[in-house]
Amino acid sequence: MRESRRDHWEAFWSEADRLSLDDVYGNDGRILREIFGVVDPTGLRILEVGAGTGRDSMALARAGAQVVTLDYAPESLRLIQKTADETGATVQVVGGDGTRMPFADGTFDLVFHQGLLEHFRDPMPLLRENVRVLKPGGHLLVDVPQRYHYYTLGKHMLMWIDKWFAGWETEFSIGELEGRVREAGLEPVQSYGDWMVPNLVYRAVRKVLLTTVGWRLPMYPKGIFPFSQVAESWRRWFRQRRASLYTTIIVGVIGRKPGTSGGSGAAA
Repeated sequence: MRESRRDHWEAFWSEADRLSLDDVYGNDGRILREIFGVVDPTGLRILEVGAGTGRDSMALARAGAQVVTLDYAPESLRLIQKTADETGATVQVVGGDGTRMPFADGTFDLVFHQGLLEHFRDPMPLLRENVRVLKPGGHLLVDVPQRYHYYTLGKHMLMWIDKWFAGWETEFSIGELEGRVREAGLEPVQSYGDWMVPNLVYRAVRKVLLTTVGWRLPMYPKGIFPFSQVAESWRRWFRQRRASLYTTIIVGVIGRKPGTSGGSGAAA
């Protein structure tokens, strides 16, 4: 049975660093947008699980949060520390397993991860561990691939021929993700989705050209006026509709842990 292993991520982050992290697409501010829409991060204790490069954590630290990043891949931890040193962001870098984290119960006000849950055959141990380290009243953000998208078909074709960069992953509908969050003991307070701009085909072509012949196409090519403006206006309007969550490439849920925080959590 195929699985997503540490060596897959070591190879991925090593190649990303070699090519330059500036050529690795982020989430275009999606995670920060959703977090800032629910809480003010100033002074909060925040944990990013499976942090990758930790770019969102750096931004949260600069916004005044006390941020801890956790990953099990040494190459990821090296990149996070490198990025923190280069940007001057103050984050705590911790190596560890997301299903057995070295933190006391109720340590964090906010826990978040993107591109992580889909790599677990059984997602519940990870979610329950997320909830364990949350303070009462704290929030968990989970961000995953959306099932009903052409990306899913292409991904499974690559997994079938053992060419998927992460080894294995699944995907979720928005209803399934909300159900998993509830099963872990949280109440969903916000659900969202996002499209990929530029689209997946452009990103794939760009990466192939960069890695094979060294051609560097623009990461974000300019659209043709007025079509790009019309498309962006349509996305802003449609994003407010529940139906959009069955068309986006990504969906996410923010859940709240019942109760009220009684004070600061234990130190990590």
